[in-house]
Amino acid sequence: MTDVSIKNAQQIALMRASGKLLAQVFVMLDNYVQPGLSTMEINDTVERFIVDELNARPASKGQYGYQYVLNCSINDVVCHGVPSKSQIIKSSDIINLDITLEKNGYITDSSKMYVMPDASLEARKLVKDTTEAMYSAIKLVKPGVRLGDIGHAIQSFAHKKGYSVVREYCGHGIGTEMHEAPNVLHYGKPNTGMQLKPGMTFTIEPMINQGSAKIKTKKDGWTVVTKDKKLSAQAEHTILVTETGFEVLTLRPEEIRTFQNELSTSSR
Repeated sequence: MTDVSIKNAQQIALMRASGKLLAQVFVMLDNYVQPGLSTMEINDTVERFIVDELNARPASKGQYGYQYVLNCSINDVVCHGVPSKSQIIKSSDIINLDITLEKNGYITDSSKMYVMPDASLEARKLVKDTTEAMYSAIKLVKPGVRLGDIGHAIQSFAHKKGYSVVREYCGHGIGTEMHEAPNVLHYGKPNTGMQLKPGMTFTIEPMINQGSAKIKTKKDGWTVVTKDKKLSAQAEHTILVTETGFEVLTLRPEEIRTFQNELSTSSR
């Protein structure tokens, strides 16, 4: 537990401010993402918005040698899709946009699925179920709960819906660094793993596949795809463990109703 960063009130306030800015990026994207755009156009728009409008820093740019401010993962791309001028969004696509933002030294991380107008019913269901799997895990978060409980919630939800869970990638602690301890697996056994404590901040970001959980990395060294070429979806938020439960630091306006009960009983 010694390497897990427990944030104090001042640090939590900075994380909260970063998270609110990141939520604004997705609000902007809601009115922007559409068929016909290239993924590079989305990347460049997000960079301008973060830097010029929010006076913040896109934390992914330069991290691990990555040149861009977001990951664009379309259809069978599980994660780490690289923006490209030649990759044009089609009317049948589903696309995950994964973005990190740093403000005053503190980083938050979130992703959202965008469903294009002609996407299939099966694709829409996968997106909805993946988001619900994330929510089911977030709502468990409180002091004393173990990381295995979080993973089990996602795994059991996904399996009941007939999907598989990618195991090679996981959620992570976050703060002054993009990736901190602990690792937050999206599968596991109840009542196992590290106990959650107030002041912990981490991401929950399940990647759910329509078919097999098997994945492979493309020759570019970044893009991860499903081996069977079936669809994959992801949802992600940065979470704070509070004294009594949780706070979604990257909560978007359309999600407030989802967490209405928790927000109304918040001791904040």
